[in-house]
Amino acid sequence: MIWEVFRQDKPGAYHKHCGNVHAPDRELALQFAAVQHGRRMKTHSLWVVPHDEIGEIDADETSFGGTTDKTYRWATSYTDIEPAAPEVAESEAEQADVEKSLEADS
Repeated sequence: MIWEVFRQDKPGAYHKHCGNVHAPDRELALQFAAVQHGRRMKTHSLWVVPHDEIGEIDADETSFGGTTDKTYRWATSYTDIEPAAPEVAESEAEQADVEKSLEADS
């Protein structure tokens, strides 16, 4: 049976395919992977997976994320709005009036 081996060189890094081993069972596959692929380079961990259990989905079979235009979510896409809209001016005027009346009362 063929087992694919993926190696992680440091914590937090991605596991990368580094080869395969031939072994009749999982325990021997783990031992063979440690001997053949774990001591050649600095290794943090190994994944050992049966070759038959690895599946693949490519772009022809499905649509992956990132294909939808979502620029409407960013404020930078709203270019036709005036920075000093009438509501803002009214709100600032109301706030100034309140501050003046508070100062006059004190």
